[in-house]
Amino acid sequence: MEKQSPLETLFSLRGHVGLVTGASVGLGVECAHALALAGADVALVARREQLLQGLASELRKSYGVKILPIAADITVEADLDRVISRTVAELGEIDILVNNAGIAPGGRAEKYSRASWDAAFAVNVTAPMVLSQKFARRLIERKKPGRIINVTSLAGYLGSAVFRYVGYAASKAALANLTRQLAIEWADHGILVNAVAPGLIPTDMNVDSLTKPGIREQNEALTPLKRLGRPEEIRGAVILLASGASSYMTGTAISIDGGRQAW
Repeated sequence: MEKQSPLETLFSLRGHVGLVTGASVGLGVECAHALALAGADVALVARREQLLQGLASELRKSYGVKILPIAADITVEADLDRVISRTVAELGEIDILVNNAGIAPGGRAEKYSRASWDAAFAVNVTAPMVLSQKFARRLIERKKPGRIINVTSLAGYLGSAVFRYVGYAASKAALANLTRQLAIEWADHGILVNAVAPGLIPTDMNVDSLTKPGIREQNEALTPLKRLGRPEEIRGAVILLASGASSYMTGTAISIDGGRQAW
């Protein structure tokens, strides 16, 4: 193997195995790119198998790492067990977990349906908790360290006068505090739990809303950098939190929001 420079060693993920949920589109694709770019083998998890297969081919070709696409519904516990067992069997023990999958059902708070609320929490909070438990138990049993990266959102830290998505905002806030609590409880086991908190970055999830008159302009005006984010701008933070460069970071969130929270 080619010798790495000190800088490469600091951020390298060679010899590690990552798992990314919601990896078929949007920021999940960028999280998968980040881990593979740094040298990790990666399991890609989402419901749309065709999209996963396409991304897997791209990552293998670009980075020369092992990629395992697995179609699964993260709200189904049996699917999570299957994801873990397949990943361990084909790639090795997982030591980096990226809880990225999320949904944002819209609607005004006074009309927001119970079904939308329950769906937001099932995907955005419960699934990350259950998967993190399964991941952490294996590491604790084996006395191995690991990393969990939760993809929260600016919406989990601030309210919005532009968007109406109370279930999304509440569930992302819950995920942010889940990050802090798990970081405290699992620190003794060497499992570091952090988050990345993107601002408004155009993806499949929000592209329709950005076509409405004035929405893009309002959000750009509310952002100190006066623009929306680019999906690939999440990669650096993911590599940092997955690598040895963040060995003294846990229970925190890195905002990738153009300075939005600095107002």
